[in-house]
Amino acid sequence: MNDKSHVSLEQHVCLVCGVRFETGTILLDRRLRASMEHYTATGWGLCAEHQKLFDDGFVALIECDPQRSGSPAGGAKLKPEQAYRTDRVAHLRCDVFVRVFNMPIATDLPCVFVEPGVIERLQSMMARPAN
Repeated sequence: MNDKSHVSLEQHVCLVCGVRFETGTILLDRRLRASMEHYTATGWGLCAEHQKLFDDGFVALIECDPQRSGSPAGGAKLKPEQAYRTDRVAHLRCDVFVRVFNMPIATDLPCVFVEPGVIERLQSMMARPAN
């Protein structure tokens, strides 16, 4: 039995948590060949939960293992499909990110990949009493 069709429901993969979610778009094989699965992941985006956090002014810090991640070519930024995620994620307000890391962040950037230890370091900084 062939489960393929000439239509498919588009999905994106959440940059932060990796969950697939529907975009509300229907894809159509213009040749009307039974070439597509019921769902087709076409790109990256943010699931509803992480989109809300981003809209509220948070950036996601996603811990990745540099030894297991793909190598960006020519000093380019790590692409989502190259990142080997460790499943550790933290959310920081964008203004706090700028102060802590002493670097600007693009207003349309919902996440950054960080090396192991960065999230733990931030947690220890937050646990220290303020002077």
